[in-house]
Amino acid sequence: MKKFNNLFTILMVLLLVSCTMSAKPDPENNEKASKGEVVVLNKADFLTKVFDYEKNQDKWAYEGDKPCIIDFYADWCGPCKKVSPILTELAGVYKDDIVIYKINVDKEKELAATFGIQSIPTFLFIPAEGVPQVAMGALPREEFVKQIDSYLLGK
Repeated sequence: MKKFNNLFTILMVLLLVSCTMSAKPDPENNEKASKGEVVVLNKADFLTKVFDYEKNQDKWAYEGDKPCIIDFYADWCGPCKKVSPILTELAGVYKDDIVIYKINVDKEKELAATFGIQSIPTFLFIPAEGVPQVAMGALPREEFVKQIDSYLLGK
């Protein structure tokens, strides 16, 4: 828990000192999420769907209406490739309850830097209310299900 608190503090500091880049939201992402697909986010989508750190620099304020998981990944990453089908499956299984997003750290360097991503895959588990939890490394399906059911959905 102390490790999580330290990491979250670092993330919040990085949020406060992040710089600005312009990007346009992808309108297809809402449709993908409702179909139970993993949604790839760019910065503009992140600001509208997850957290607008440019406006809310003092505290975490989740923008979504469903809990979510964010997968910080890269196309060349072996462990990321192993986790990808698990996330795709879980996006379908939990399509009415959560949204699963992916952020390519090579294409969205500002987002990766803002959240202090230094190893991939890294996952943010974001409840509808409360602070995110961070997990690093390739997780097995059972761990994702446990985090979704207990932390995100409170079952």
